[in-house]
Amino acid sequence: MAADFATDFDEWLVETFARTGAFTMLIVLVEIGETSATPLRSSYVHVIGDETRWPDILQLLADAGTAWNGAAFFPADRAGLVRDAVARYRLESLMRHLKSDRSLLKHSEFFDVRGLRLKIEEIASD
Repeated sequence: MAADFATDFDEWLVETFARTGAFTMLIVLVEIGETSATPLRSSYVHVIGDETRWPDILQLLADAGTAWNGAAFFPADRAGLVRDAVARYRLESLMRHLKSDRSLLKHSEFFDVRGLRLKIEEIASD
């Protein structure tokens, strides 16, 4: 029997937790323009159950102090949970790489402010 999820994010989180167990995810808030995606702020969170839903994430991100319209979620490690120091290091590294290569966003789980899945595609330059 399939669960009834309110958002794509909810479905993704439950499926990911079922597949990997507890995990750490890196979060990058993004301003999406017509032809751009600009990383704004970042954080990480340890997911230790599958009960978290999109409204919980919105509440968590409300303290970011910036307007955003997209959120990219990256696993901190394929193995699952990582220590805080490792999560911070990997988040800093991710943000450095995103500054020079926004195409890395296409490797994330990307959602809009309603928790609906988005897809990032590169635009060919003329």
